[in-house]
Order: sequence, then structure tokens, then C-alpha cells
Amino acid sequence: MTTRPENILRPTDSEARSLARRLLSHARFAALGVLVDGAPHVTRIGFGMTPDFTPLTLISDLALHTQALRTAPTCSLLIAEPPDKGDPLAFPRLTLSAVAEFAEKTDDLLAAWRSDHPKSALYLAFSDFHFVRFRPLSGALNGGFGKAFHLTADDLTQPVAPE
Repeated sequence: MTTRPENILRPTDSEARSLARRLLSHARFAALGVLVDGAPHVTRIGFGMTPDFTPLTLISDLALHTQALRTAPTCSLLIAEPPDKGDPLAFPRLTLSAVAEFAEKTDDLLAAWRSDHPKSALYLAFSDFHFVRFRPLSGALNGGFGKAFHLTADDLTQPVAPE
């Protein structure tokens, strides 16, 4: 029987923080995990960042996950953009633990969302669609094989400098 190392996580460094922030900045979709009647429920959502670098989505009252977030706002997001080729598990991904907070449709959120999700313009006018901000609690970054990191909320809340 093989024994597992005591701590498989690497010390969090600036490279890990930068990679997590890049994943957050560039992702346009995410998998959202919520609890529905005590059972896990995962769905794909549109994803973006607010001007103040807070994770954001636009969801409908008709969606099961919307009602779940209103009942129990603690949730999880898987943020990753798998490549066109290669093994998706060999590429970076971030699991974010967060608290969902429903937000008003302000001009800055509308503009930010439209710029990253132009095909969603129709939904923005519907009264049953709402913005949800995700306040990060922590993150689990898999930066590729053998590159696992734990991230704090502070590690995840600063924008990436333009490349």
C-alpha cells in the first residue's frame, strides 16, 4: 500500500496567485455548485468579473440554482477553460468557495457584462434576470500536475496587471 504525503499542497506564492487571478480574469463560463434539498447540484453558468474584480454571473429566477442560492448562498465555482487539444486535467483550474450576493443591475455591471458577454444583451433587460456577485472565501488551485495550492480570499481579490 502506498502512503500519501502529509501535505500535497505547495506554499502559495506570487506565481500561484497570478495564475488564479488570470483564470478568474479570462474565464467566460464556470461550473456552479449549490445545494438543492441537501444534495449537490452543479450547472454551467456565464462568468465574468466586476470592475472591482469580484466574480459575477447573470442568472434567471426560473433556474433551480437561483432559488438554491437564495436559500443557501454558500456555493462553489469551478473556473477553467480547457484547451481545444490535450488532456483538460493537465491544465490549470480553480475551485472557488464563495458566498453569493444578489446585486442591482448598475450601469457599471451592465457595461462590464455586455463587454464580455455580448450575446447576453437580450437577457439583461428581462426583469427575472439578476446579477450575482460571488464573495470569495477561499480557493483550491490546481496549476497542473503536482502544482496544488490553497488560496485565501485576499489571494483572489486583486486584478491581474495587463500582459
